[in-house]
Amino acid sequence: MAIIDFHNHYYPPAYLDALRSGHSVVKVDVDARGNPRLHYPGDYNVAVRGHRDIDFREAELAKYGVDVQVITLTTPGTHVESPVNAAKLAALVNDAFAEVVARKKGKFAALATLPLNDPAASVKEFERASRQLGFRGAMLFSNINGVALADERFWPLYEVADDLGAILHIHPTAPVGVEAMQDYWLMPLVGFLFDTTLAAEKIVFSGVAERFPRIRWVLSHLGGAIPYIAERADRGFHAFEECHAKISKPPSEYLKQFYYDTVNFDPLALKLAVDFAGAGHILAGSDYPHQVGSVPSMLESLRSLQVSDADRARILGGNAAQLLEL
Repeated sequence: MAIIDFHNHYYPPAYLDALRSGHSVVKVDVDARGNPRLHYPGDYNVAVRGHRDIDFREAELAKYGVDVQVITLTTPGTHVESPVNAAKLAALVNDAFAEVVARKKGKFAALATLPLNDPAASVKEFERASRQLGFRGAMLFSNINGVALADERFWPLYEVADDLGAILHIHPTAPVGVEAMQDYWLMPLVGFLFDTTLAAEKIVFSGVAERFPRIRWVLSHLGGAIPYIAERADRGFHAFEECHAKISKPPSEYLKQFYYDTVNFDPLALKLAVDFAGAGHILAGSDYPHQVGSVPSMLESLRSLQVSDADRARILGGNAAQLLEL
C-alpha cells in the first residue's frame, strides 16, 4: 500500500537566501534554535530543519513509511513581492523543486509556485513548469493580495490548466479581515479554513469550475468548511437568482468533484468528507513540517478511519498516484 503525502511544504535554501538578501518584503529573523522565521500579517512560519533540508526530510519520511511527498511552497508565497521579484522567486523555487524531484528519483513530486500577482507571468511560468519541468500542476493561494481566484484576470491561467487537465491545489493565505485574527493564532487556525471555503464557493458560483471542467481542483485542510456547509450553498442556488445565474447545477455537484486533502485529523471530520465527496476524492496530507502538521497523526487518523481496505488504500496513496500519473 503506497503512501503519498499530498500536502506538505518545502522552502528551498536558495529561496530563503533570496528572502534574506534584502530584496524581499518578507521579514526574516532567527529563533532561539537558529531556525529562520518568515513573518507576514497574523502569522509567521518557523522554517525548521525539515522545511529546508531535503536529505533530513527524506530520512524522516522513511521512518514513517511514507513513499512519496508532493512538495509545495507555502505562505507567504511569492505574490506578496513586486511582480518582477515574484516572477524571479517563483522560477527559482520551481527550479529547486525540479532538482529535488530529479535527484531523489521517485521520492518526491512537486506542484509549481506561480507569481500570481502577475497573471501573465503566471501563465508563462505555469507553461514552463508543466511542459519543461514536468510538474502536474500548481499550488494557488486562496486569495491574491485580496483578489479572489475566481476573478477573470486568472482565467487565462485556467485555460492552460484546463487544456492540460492539470491539478490546481488551493492553499489558504492571509484572509480578508485578517486584522481581526491577530491574537491566539486565529489567522492560521480559523482564518485559513474560512478563506479556503470562500475561494472554493466563489470558484463554483462564478462559473469557473463549470467553464474549465478538466482542472483537478484540490482543497487544503479537508476543504475548510465545505463538506459541512455545502447543503446551505445548494439552498442558495435554489433561493437566489445570483446564485444560479452562472452555473447549471447545484454547487455541491461541482464541489463533490473537487479533491480534499486530509490535513484535519479528526475522525468525524474525515468521515464527513468521505461521505460528501467519496473516498476517491480524498488525499492523504500531513502539513509536514509545520508546527501544526504531523505525519504520525495523518497516518493514525487514516488507519483508524471506518472505510474498506480498498478505500483506505486509495486515500493513503492510490488517488494521488492517479492524479499525479505516477
